[in-house]
Amino acid sequence: MFFKDTLIHAFGAIRAQRLRAILIILAMSIGVASVTVLTALGESARLYIINEFESLGTHLVIVLPGRTETTGAAPPMFGETPRDLTLDDAYALLRSPHVAAIAPVTVGSAPVSAEGLERETNILGSTHALIRVRHLSMAQGRFLPEAEPDKAMSVCVIGQTIREQLFPSKPAVGEWLRINDRRFRVVGVLASEGQSIGTDFDEIVIIPVASAQALFDTSSLFRILVETKSKEAMVQAAEDIRTIIKARHEGEDDITLITQDSVVSTFDKILTALTLTVASIAGISLAVAGVLVMNVMLVSVTQRTAEIGLLKALGATKRQLIALFLTEAALLSLAGAVLGVVLGRVTLWVLQALYPNFPFILPVWALLAALGVSLFTGLVFGVLPARKAARLDPVAALARR
Repeated sequence: MFFKDTLIHAFGAIRAQRLRAILIILAMSIGVASVTVLTALGESARLYIINEFESLGTHLVIVLPGRTETTGAAPPMFGETPRDLTLDDAYALLRSPHVAAIAPVTVGSAPVSAEGLERETNILGSTHALIRVRHLSMAQGRFLPEAEPDKAMSVCVIGQTIREQLFPSKPAVGEWLRINDRRFRVVGVLASEGQSIGTDFDEIVIIPVASAQALFDTSSLFRILVETKSKEAMVQAAEDIRTIIKARHEGEDDITLITQDSVVSTFDKILTALTLTVASIAGISLAVAGVLVMNVMLVSVTQRTAEIGLLKALGATKRQLIALFLTEAALLSLAGAVLGVVLGRVTLWVLQALYPNFPFILPVWALLAALGVSLFTGLVFGVLPARKAARLDPVAALARR
């Protein structure tokens, strides 16, 4: 019996029991589709989070007021901190040889209006360095001018949504925008950035940090964004930042540092583990499908006892009979795997159409793993029926005819 004969015989057995074959293929396809979709969701979430943090800037260290004792948690947003961060604190950080640029940030909320149109939005106060540190890009005009950080200027940069809502019929650059009771001239419009770690730059107005402090009657900073000179310099820069602020705050270590790499690494580990866990749970359905393959193949052995006896009487060996039944199981598993991949791809395509802003990515390793595991499952659970068929006595088998 050649391999070609084995394939022809296996295809013939599958065609003879089409309903049985359809059930096995359907069960296997559901398992493969589950593994494919859940793995893609987990991997897509991991890449989305990593890309969001990497979009914050290159080699970024975020300095927040207040000391956090629990690693990884954000400092309290409400209540008093031991000492506020100030503009002098921010620019003192430039003394570190590992710091390339700093962008002090003050935030608040206020009504903005232009030509009778008004809405509430977030106001962000910073300096010209913000465009470098946060990798922002301009659609029109220019960013905040370079100037002394303590110099208040009546200029602003707006997001795309603000431009569309307050200046719907004419260019925004050069127009006046009122924030509370103060007027600011629009000098630039940001390119559409969308959501970035909870901040929607399309719905934001950026003004000089000194103007924001005057607007909100505060001298403190919300945070300081620090760009280091290289990835390798981040650790030493963080130590320098802590030392400089501690010296300025009378020996108190009252700041929290969040490094971009540590956050990305933490999320990467968590979401990778979550992806593998979810994929393993979905893989249980493949085991269930394998049990179905075994049960149906056992029934097939019982139904084909006379056929098996005839094959053995004609000289078929145990090895050839095992190969015959394993080939049948492999073909059914492979058909189920291919159908499962197709179903998974269609599901991901539908999800992508429903949520266009979220990247649904199916990694190649997950696709190959789903195909491999389904084929392996079919073969493993096909061994018992194949061995049972190979052990049948040809005389006894033919006597059942």
